[in-house]
Amino acid sequence: MATDNIVKGPASYFPSIEKTYGKPVTHWFKVLDSLKDKKHMEQVAFLKEQHKIRHGHANALVAFHRSQHEA
Repeated sequence: MATDNIVKGPASYFPSIEKTYGKPVTHWFKVLDSLKDKKHMEQVAFLKEQHKIRHGHANALVAFHRSQHEA
């Protein structure tokens, strides 16, 4: 049984995020692009307060997005 294709970390939440909120994760990454001056938890709070995304999903989106944009 091959386990190389198992998604781990924040990306493992993506299927559930897309199913729960009805938008692709790329939509949420665009939202986060507009918040790049904010700290991690400020971005999480924004997603929770403005878009009613649960904490775990918001944190996963922010963590993945920030990891892709680190210099």
